[in-house]
Order: sequence, then structure tokens, then C-alpha cells
Amino acid sequence: MDTQRFQSPDSEQDHNESAPKLHRRTVLKLGLGTLGLSAATLAAIESFSWVPERTAHAAPATLPDIQYDIEKYLPPAHNINGIAFRFGPVHSLFLTAQLQRTPTKNDASTLANALDTIESAYPFSPQGVFTFISYGLPYFHRLPKNLFNTYIPRLLSDPQRFALEEAVPGPTDVSPQNPSIHKLNFNIPVVIESNDLLFTIRSDSLSNLQNVSSWLQGTTDILNGQHIPPPDFSTLLTFTSSRLMFLQKGLPRQLADANTLPYAERINPSSPMWMGFADQQVDGSGPATITTFQGNSSARFTNTKSGDYFYDGSIQHLSHVIQDLGQFYGDTETFIERCQYMFRSDPIPSLGNKDQFKNGGGPAYLDNIFQGPNDAQKNAQGKGTYQHQHRMGHLTGLQRSSRAKNGTPIHIRMDGPGYDSMDMPDGSNQPKLQFTIFVPTADFFVKLRENSASLDLVNKYGVSDNNNGIERFLTATRRQNFLVPPRAHRAFPLIEFT
Repeated sequence: MDTQRFQSPDSEQDHNESAPKLHRRTVLKLGLGTLGLSAATLAAIESFSWVPERTAHAAPATLPDIQYDIEKYLPPAHNINGIAFRFGPVHSLFLTAQLQRTPTKNDASTLANALDTIESAYPFSPQGVFTFISYGLPYFHRLPKNLFNTYIPRLLSDPQRFALEEAVPGPTDVSPQNPSIHKLNFNIPVVIESNDLLFTIRSDSLSNLQNVSSWLQGTTDILNGQHIPPPDFSTLLTFTSSRLMFLQKGLPRQLADANTLPYAERINPSSPMWMGFADQQVDGSGPATITTFQGNSSARFTNTKSGDYFYDGSIQHLSHVIQDLGQFYGDTETFIERCQYMFRSDPIPSLGNKDQFKNGGGPAYLDNIFQGPNDAQKNAQGKGTYQHQHRMGHLTGLQRSSRAKNGTPIHIRMDGPGYDSMDMPDGSNQPKLQFTIFVPTADFFVKLRENSASLDLVNKYGVSDNNNGIERFLTATRRQNFLVPPRAHRAFPLIEFT
């Protein structure tokens, strides 16, 4: 969820999929299969999504030093059912790569020129392209160790530890580290990836993403209609994966209908998310500064100070998650149950409709209210909950550690649906959650992930499996942490010191 502070009136019923669709070239002509999805799936996304009309306003002349701080380049939020929601670019592409050798200063110049060229060819806006780049531990391990020790921020809580640490299996991930964890339908072990680079490319236009991706990979010399030689990364980079995320009201239901998924009619036709509840509340994400290494007046987690090399830098976690919607939308899972799994039980944000299954069984747009870090414990104890049951809600679990003392969220979530066959043993397309988040330290995300599961409270207060949040419906198959440098050092950071 990208931050946005301005609001314009709207409602769940009014702001829907009636907007005109963009007329674009065909999927095959674009070669969109390079995005890692089948031609049929891409054709469906192409058919059902549209480029929204964005409210024009003057954006700053200088691009943000915090790479992902695009708030001022986006239009106002929408007020839906009295709650402020804001939707970022419709499409996001996560393009991972591994280095074939240690980069040189000339490689850094080539990468810097490539990123500058993209931003010259396309507007820095949803109608154009936003491009971020971040780096995994394998990249930094190629550099002299003293550079890492000198420049990577350290935790204030433990100065022997660094802000960048590798991802670990989550407490409910399938992993040898969690021998008691088994998933009903997708029992696939999580892999901690070892990519050097992550390109995050965002746009309202699917063809823009394809164009930039192909240009970076050297398969086209056309960039936004102009003949521009692509960067020569042939001896430097191997691209390892591409993951497409789409985020638009009603798109998951349309894809479910088009693919005749057995639970299609139970997906809310207005929701931008597979699980039916919109996840783009304005108040659910913090300002970009609180997620950086230096933090702000609400929260600070590292020793970073003004003038430091990685000032305005951050940690980006990327994971790939299979969503077991067959189980989530099962015959025993009413809207009341699903709403409690996602939010909380005291109080339930909505009791839903008389028909608890059809079209989601209730509203998609609900407020993500912060009731303090102890709310999860009260729910687990059954205090004031629905039918006095011991319950655990996903969001109330997260809120044990996701906010500063003044209630400000200490993260920017940028998650949304995917639909592909990645990591599926049978090669089938499945609904996915393409999840990325910006946080001040890797340790912060570990605690956030532990609290989203809250196994300590679940075990202490006897929360049954059937009342235990959304963990059993999710299978993370890939995880990795990356360091997002500030714009000034985004092209192979620290390489100038080698």
C-alpha cells in the first residue's frame, strides 16, 4: 500500500470496473510471454485491465532520493465507504538477476545511464514508468568485507548486527526449520533466493513494463517508440525470474470467471485482491521516511545519520506466495469467518450479507483500525470476541509490532495479486500474492512476520486451527531481502571504492 494523504469522494459501488479499457497491441505482438506468464493469462489481463484516468497535478521537478517515495507523483486517494483508499500503478513487475562477475566502475556507469535513459524516455508517473533497483546480500558479498562493515547501517538495539540480513523462513512456512508445519494443498518448501539485483518496474501500462523489461534484457532497441541501443549486460547479468503483479478493482474476479475457477462466484467482484478484502487503506502505510534507515521523529532503528552513504536507503523484502483459495472460500468459511481471519474478532469489521458466500458475502472495503499492540492478545484470549471464541486475525497480529508508539505504520506494503505457474509442481496457474514491503531493517520484518502468525499467542491461549487467521491458506515459496540504496547510489553501490 503506497502512502497518499489527499482524498477525493467515491464509493465502493461508484468507482468500479466501468472505466474504458485501453486499446493496445496484441499480446503476441508485444511478446508479453517474456513476463513469465502464459499468453492466455496475459491476454486476459490485457483484456480486463484498463489504464485509469489519473487526476493531473504538478509533480516535483526533482525525482525522489528515496527511490520508492512516489506519493507526490500519484493522484489523490479515493474515499470508499467513508474510508480513504489509494491505488498505485495497475501493474508491477519484479525482475530478479544474478551477476556473472563482480561489476566494475564502467558497469556502474552503464547501469546508471540505463536507469537515467528509462526516466528520460518515460514520464515518472503511473502513465509512464517508475523503476526502483535494490541489491541482495550476494551482491555485497562480492565487495571487500570492510566496505560492508563500514557503510551498511547497524541496529541501534544491537550494534553488532546490520540492517541488511538475509531472509529466513517465516514461522508458518514449509521448511525443515518448521517440522510441524504442513499445508493442506500446497505443501511446498520455501526457498531463500540468492539474487544480486531486483528491478521493481511499475506502470498503469502493461506494454510499458514489457518494453522496459525487454530493453533492459537486450531483446529490443526500442524504448517508448524511440530507437535507443540497450545497455550491454550480456557478460554481467543473468535474469532469473519475472513476476507480474496486477492491482485493479474487480480484476481478480474477472480472471477467476475467465478461467472458470471453482470458487469464482465467491470472490467479491469489486475487490482488487484475491481474498476479497481491499488492502490499500491510506492509513495502513507510513510515510516513506519512517521506513528508511534514518527513520523520522516517530521511529528510528539504525545508527544512520545525515550525510551517511545509505541515508534515505531501506530494506525491501520480496516473497512469492501461493494462495489456497479453494480452502479459503470453502463451504464452511462464511464471510464472518473470513473477515475475522483477515482483521479481528473484537469487533468484527462487518457481519456481511444474508448470503455469506455469493460475491464475497460482504463488503470488500473495510477500515484497518489500529486498536493497540495488545489487541491480538485480547483476541487470542477470547475477550469480547465473536461467540467468545479464542481468535487470531492477520492484521491485529501484524499490529503487535508494525506501528510506532504514536500509531504510525513503520512500513510501506506494495502487495497485490498474481496468477501464474511459478513453483507449481504440476505446472498449473494458481492465484498468487506478489508481496513486497519496505521496512527500516531486516530484523523488523522478521518480527513483523512472526507477529502476523503469533504462534506464541495461539499456543498460549489455545486458538484452534479453524480460528487462526489466514496462515493456513498461504504458502510462501520464495523469500529474499534486498537493500534499496538512495537514488544517488542506486547503480552498484560502493563499487566506486573498489
